[in-house]
Amino acid sequence: MVRRKLESSRYARLLSHIFKTVWTKGATIAEFERAEIERAAKKLRMTLPKNLGDVIYSYRYRGTQSESIQSTAPNGKEWIIVGTGPGKYAFKLVRVNRIVPDPSYLPIKVPDATPEIIGQYAMSDEQALLAKVRYNRLVDIFLGITTYSLQNHLRTTVKGLGQIEIDEIYVGLDRSGAQYVIPVQAKGGDDQLSVVQTVQDVRCCKAKFPDLDCRPVSAQFLAPNHIALFELALSGEEVRIVDQRHYQLTAAADITADDLSRYRAR
Repeated sequence: MVRRKLESSRYARLLSHIFKTVWTKGATIAEFERAEIERAAKKLRMTLPKNLGDVIYSYRYRGTQSESIQSTAPNGKEWIIVGTGPGKYAFKLVRVNRIVPDPSYLPIKVPDATPEIIGQYAMSDEQALLAKVRYNRLVDIFLGITTYSLQNHLRTTVKGLGQIEIDEIYVGLDRSGAQYVIPVQAKGGDDQLSVVQTVQDVRCCKAKFPDLDCRPVSAQFLAPNHIALFELALSGEEVRIVDQRHYQLTAAADITADDLSRYRAR
């Protein structure tokens, strides 16, 4: 955790320097290239990060912010970083938008079907989350359709965005035969769900699966067996929450008659 804080501070300084270099007062977008990170590190006499992509990732998903950047944003708006092409990015001024679990939601108990060996050997919070969502068919339960995992960690290139990665992608169909593509964004630990990733996922799916309806889903660990799911949609350039549900993976014997009665009454 201490190392992450030190990295966040270093990354914030690098991005702040880049922003000051490329932004002009009044502009709502400021473009830069990955090479700017190297130039900023040299100018600030800092050790160049081994993974330059992690500088961008930290800003998007770990809440690494710079007061000097955000202080230029009007009330109700913030600066995000979007991809604009291979090795190309832009600071973009957008309306403040968060995908944050509502703690007041009562979790729905679901019999835990996760194989114990998966829980034992999962390599990261994100991998464990994706596995639990998959083995417990939470996407099916949440959306009310039948889905199948097509691929996880799909790396591909999208015109106008450059290279992106989708955490997991499902295809599915409903009782009427309509077919869907469902990109799933998963975040565990201290990482935050990102509207930037949702926009990228949707644009990718619309380009590669033009005949399928896209229903993006985001998943967040609230606790090891407590998972929040969101269905999202694009409204113009903004990401909106269509639905939110929380699920508690538990032993079947711990689901009481009162629980079942309450679920039937919903």
